[in-house]
Amino acid sequence: MLELLIVRTLFILYQLSLALHRALWCNCTTAQCEKTGSRCETDGACMASTSFINGLEQHIRICITRDNLVPPGQPFYCLSAEGLLYTHCCYTNYCNSLDLKVTSVTSRPVELVAVVAGPVCLLCVLLIMAVFLFQYHQRAYSHRQRLEVEDPSCDHLYMAKDKTLQDLIYDMSTSGSGSGLPLFVQRTVARTIVLQEIIGKGRFGEVWRGRWRGGDVAVKIFSSREERSWFREAEIYQTIMLRHENILGFIAADNKDNGTWTQLWLVSDYHEYGSLFDYLNRYSITIEGMIKLALSAASGLAHLHMEILGTQGEGVPL
Repeated sequence: MLELLIVRTLFILYQLSLALHRALWCNCTTAQCEKTGSRCETDGACMASTSFINGLEQHIRICITRDNLVPPGQPFYCLSAEGLLYTHCCYTNYCNSLDLKVTSVTSRPVELVAVVAGPVCLLCVLLIMAVFLFQYHQRAYSHRQRLEVEDPSCDHLYMAKDKTLQDLIYDMSTSGSGSGLPLFVQRTVARTIVLQEIIGKGRFGEVWRGRWRGGDVAVKIFSSREERSWFREAEIYQTIMLRHENILGFIAADNKDNGTWTQLWLVSDYHEYGSLFDYLNRYSITIEGMIKLALSAASGLAHLHMEILGTQGEGVPL
């Protein structure tokens, strides 16, 4: 019984060995295969390939030996190249008789159109956004320019090269209206100020100490988002008869716009001790000093509520 089992096992192994080494017949188009009727025998695989070179299709059918089927699972001889070469390997007799077609890259216009149209569309969108932003800045700039129309009746106040800050303040206090300098002069002053250091920050922007013709000035810089606050404050400062010794002295209002960013400036007198809050936190004051502070504050408030002719009996709103 054991001997019969061994014989059967050996027979099965022999049949498997014959199957593994059985010859594989393939179609062959090479010159060497003309003697054998355009066929070849191999222990590996049959291969059919179609190449597309210089606009012409070339068909090749050959045998590949077992030694050339490397690496296992994806032999080099069986690889294809998109648009140039299409290769097919098979493992049954004459299985490489099929006709293969190479898919040309130019036969896919949809992908080509997408590759070209995508960047063009993106560029168009960017150009439209750039034009929109440019027009927006132009409109905003034109709106601010309307605030700067100079008064032709004030030609005598145009800036002289030798005029100092003290002369400027004197002109403002004796010009008659008490509403400050003409807008043309304000622009001239604001655009020749040299910022020195930042001395404070607030909700609407920053406060800097600046220099103009040897004198110190305070420059309150608003961001473009706070244009309405800047306009309102500048409008209040330029009210008739507002200038008073107990009210912060207004000098100029202007905007700085270079096309990419905008700053709105409000220039006033500079006080080295800062605000009343800063002064009280830094220094101790006497009773006499407190009386002087209270008197100056009351005088300023009284002036703000003073009746101004031509304004229907109303003072400046606080």
